[in-house]
Amino acid sequence: MAKPSRRSHRVADLVRAELARIVLTEAHDPDLRGVTITDVEMPPDLKSARIFFSCLGPEDQRERAAEALRRASGYLRREVGQRCRLRYAPELAFVSDLSLERGARIEELLHQVLPPPGEDEP
Repeated sequence: MAKPSRRSHRVADLVRAELARIVLTEAHDPDLRGVTITDVEMPPDLKSARIFFSCLGPEDQRERAAEALRRASGYLRREVGQRCRLRYAPELAFVSDLSLERGARIEELLHQVLPPPGEDEP
């Protein structure tokens, strides 16, 4: 992907907000419950978008959510193009964002290794 411009950052934020709104309020697929759109990356030509999403729960729930997003990608693409008033509706590619799970795992490991706060070491 080419280096993003200020415009692509602004449009990516707008696309993220619209997708989040659509998934939260208008999605009828039960597999999309609990899905959060975390980030959107777009190149300067604005013709494609990598959509990062997270879904708390077991691995199979994340896979079902990814499949549901892929099934709905045509509808989501059309809606994003219309609502954001883009000349070209971007091609949407959905990517599971594992940063929340990784952060929780790191925190868990730190709690195992480090003493609890407030305890003085001898």
